[in-house]
Amino acid sequence: MPVKKQLVHFLAFLIPLTLVLAACTPAATMPPAGTVAPAPNASRAPSVTVPPAPSATAAPSALHFAVIGDFGEGSQGEADVAALIHGWNPDFVITVGDDNYPSGAADTIDAHIGQYYHDYISPYKGTYGPGASENRFFPTLGNHDWLTAGAQPYMDYFTLPGNGRYYEFAAGPVHFFALDSDEHEPDGVGKSSIQAGWFKKAIAASTSTWNVVYFHHAPYSSGAVHGNTTWMQWPFKDWGASVVLTGHEHTYERLLVDGLTYFVNGVGGGPIYNFGTPLPESQFRYDADYGAMLITATPAEMDFAFYDRKGELIDSTKLTRP
Repeated sequence: MPVKKQLVHFLAFLIPLTLVLAACTPAATMPPAGTVAPAPNASRAPSVTVPPAPSATAAPSALHFAVIGDFGEGSQGEADVAALIHGWNPDFVITVGDDNYPSGAADTIDAHIGQYYHDYISPYKGTYGPGASENRFFPTLGNHDWLTAGAQPYMDYFTLPGNGRYYEFAAGPVHFFALDSDEHEPDGVGKSSIQAGWFKKAIAASTSTWNVVYFHHAPYSSGAVHGNTTWMQWPFKDWGASVVLTGHEHTYERLLVDGLTYFVNGVGGGPIYNFGTPLPESQFRYDADYGAMLITATPAEMDFAFYDRKGELIDSTKLTRP
């Protein structure tokens, strides 16, 4: 048989075979369900298996977001929590402060935040890889972030709504209000402050099903180190808040104060603290390991879950629409 005709017959056999093999080869870019995709610092983070999120059966329109606090230390605890969150693949991440230990300095901010969450930040100005196409990282200021004058590294690193220190945004059925609870805040932190006046007006204008308020200093805490922060005991329920998320105390705690649920979520990577005498309002306390919250919101309900860094569910609760 002439060489040209042999080549034609060979190609006629090879092309269908190639298509069959391609159809039988699993996609390499999709990790198996329930496993953690490599984090930005995967060489430091142990391999963990994340259980299905509590919202795994929720409607596709459900909003999923993660909450971390007191995390920015570059520790193994922070690396593990970041790996846990990347396994969840939430819509975005919010923080309850102390994003950059020990003093909020410019020379540590990228290593303490961008190294772990650069793929959620836009525009990303660091060196650890590409940023997000749109911003999916919404932090708040903690007392350590304010230790550099004017919290300038934080202000330079992030591009946030409003004045960047306190702001609002809406996503799905939720309106978010990020406050600055530190005493360095130029617009004040008391319930009669300029900031509080802005918040009261903004939340009154919200048309969302849920109003989530988050900031650093816990108004109520059973922690042995800081305890209650009285200047942040604003009338959040009367003003329209659905839930309040905070940090500062390096513990995890869920409280019910005058019918409003408060969380303290400060075990994102910094040294873990102990509890003191439990407050009467305290419903759940945990100080055994690092972890983060995964919150799922639909127009009908909001689910709250706290997992330790190994992916074990430690606490959960639910709010239903009144």
